[in-house]
Amino acid sequence: MNSSAPSSSTTSVLNCTDVSKHYGEGALAVSVLKDINIDIRSGERVAIVGASGSGKSTLLNILGGLDVPDAGEVSVAGELLSSMSADERGFLRNRNLGFVYQFHHLLPEFTALENVCMPLLIGKMSKSLAKEKATLMLQRVGLGHRLEHKPSELSGGERQRVAIARALVTSPACVLMDEPTGNLDTHSADSIQQLMLELNQSIGTSFIVVTHDLRLAAKMDRTLTLADGVLL
Repeated sequence: MNSSAPSSSTTSVLNCTDVSKHYGEGALAVSVLKDINIDIRSGERVAIVGASGSGKSTLLNILGGLDVPDAGEVSVAGELLSSMSADERGFLRNRNLGFVYQFHHLLPEFTALENVCMPLLIGKMSKSLAKEKATLMLQRVGLGHRLEHKPSELSGGERQRVAIARALVTSPACVLMDEPTGNLDTHSADSIQQLMLELNQSIGTSFIVVTHDLRLAAKMDRTLTLADGVLL
């Protein structure tokens, strides 16, 4: 059993126990994750590093309820994902988790404000309140002057700031990030890293960051290393 849990006594916001995942069947089965144990505490910043193909993105998807493990359990805010239907998992993700990817995945036909409103509207918030909250979050990430701009009218760093605002606008317990600075130039990457640290300190949201950027990993509270599906 591989174990990686902090000594902090603060609340656990995301936990996985003995999680394993494989693809294929029989002799062709490939084990991607093997008996992974992680406990993420409230306000904690954790980096997950490892070579390409080590299972980092698969682990992140399982932690976020986007994929299902073959063995083991994942809980978010104390609720077991395995006991939920797909719709219930979607509701839990909307309420408790945020996601940021290397490629921002903004909807190109919508403005920055409309993109950030989206998870609030999915959560059945009124349009007026969603617009108010989204505006405040975009201002918080330094884009109050870009509310009506579409993704094609924004720089790479600005698009990633919109993606971070969208991830945080629901006040989630934890934000999962997959290579959030991997597609940015050094200046933009440094700006996004600083923004993440500031928001973590001011909002208290936990961050799990899959990254090849060792400078970013060094700024986290903990760094976990995956090698051949095993947590070192």
